[in-house]
Amino acid sequence: MRYKGFGGILSAPSPFGTCLHIPRKPLTLSRSYTKYISQIQTQEIAMDFEQARFNMVEQQIRPWAVLDPRVLDLIGQLYREDFVPKQYRKLAYADMRIPLGHDQVMMAPKTEARLLQELEINPQDRMLEVGTGSGYLTALLARSGAELVSLEIYSDLANEAEKRLAAHSISNVTVVTGDAADTYGKYGLFDVIVLTGSVPHMPNHYRKILNKGGRLAAIVGQSPAMEAIVSTRMSEHNWVERSVFDTDLPRLIGVDEAPKFVF
Repeated sequence: MRYKGFGGILSAPSPFGTCLHIPRKPLTLSRSYTKYISQIQTQEIAMDFEQARFNMVEQQIRPWAVLDPRVLDLIGQLYREDFVPKQYRKLAYADMRIPLGHDQVMMAPKTEARLLQELEINPQDRMLEVGTGSGYLTALLARSGAELVSLEIYSDLANEAEKRLAAHSISNVTVVTGDAADTYGKYGLFDVIVLTGSVPHMPNHYRKILNKGGRLAAIVGQSPAMEAIVSTRMSEHNWVERSVFDTDLPRLIGVDEAPKFVF
């Protein structure tokens, strides 16, 4: 894998054995990226999704230090292609972020897998997801713990996610449409909280609704140099944070930016 300059081209192995040349920031829909997506959409290829899923686990996820057998089993058993917008179905197992509309994206598979592992979810955990998106990470979380509340600001994304979850017989999720800034505090305390968009700094208001021992995962910082941080609540007024990997992700909707220094 190599990068050619800031905002340049990422060369990454495709799960189907070819080499995908992917713009590093797919949300910036340049002409070249739009043309690339169009070419992928119109290719007449019979996709072997089972083989692609296996390749994703072995070539993307394991090399990114995701070795928890439970996480690997969950990902290997859940059909990611069922959660991808139809026009991008052939890209379901590619090492890239997939557009969902409204400037939202599915995270790359290895990012979702690593977050899931670092949260160390227990079967009895009560969870909160801020940003339902496609519903894929929602499904992984739901199959890991006991109960999940998932907040989504866009009603069309929430509705589609609910349909996908129902199609996979996942019934321990409550998808709520609305702005998380107005609704996050209405559902009590949680053992696990995941923010699926980035934030400029670790949000204290989410840390305060963690149970003791609860974990909050967030992508923190300024693009392109962000880091995934897991904050664990040790006591009423004490949290411990650890940085687990570097990445980049679009902002969570409605997040206040840190003030910029002005000369």
